[in-house]
Amino acid sequence: MVIKVVVKTLIYPTEDPKKVKKAVKNVFVPISYKVIEKDKNMKMLVAEGYGYTSLIKIYNALRREKILDSARRSLLAGLKGNKIIFALHKQAAYVNVVSFCDFEINPPLGVIEFEVETDKPEDLINWLAPPTKNGVPIKEYPPPI
Repeated sequence: MVIKVVVKTLIYPTEDPKKVKKAVKNVFVPISYKVIEKDKNMKMLVAEGYGYTSLIKIYNALRREKILDSARRSLLAGLKGNKIIFALHKQAAYVNVVSFCDFEINPPLGVIEFEVETDKPEDLINWLAPPTKNGVPIKEYPPPI
């Protein structure tokens, strides 16, 4: 199974680009980064990764933070064909916390947008955030490969 992940986040003029990159790296394992100019005052960090291992930091954080149920709801809500689109709170990511955001509710420093493309998105969601009973996974699914 091919899994391609593209992560994007704005770099506001008041932000240190190194801190923005750190926030992304706290929740994602990329193979490449680039910064593109949006306009004269705004830049965007774009990172790409491939395979389930690029999402292993989110996988581990969901279990550490015990937020599998809310994560599963967010991932399923973002399921569009062969893509899963979701956003994480950038400031939370900077301190190694995974916090899902609605795209409509934009936190002060914005979000980290994820677009995950795979031929079996349900398998990926089951691996990342399996169904639970009383907050405990009913079954852990193997990594999608």
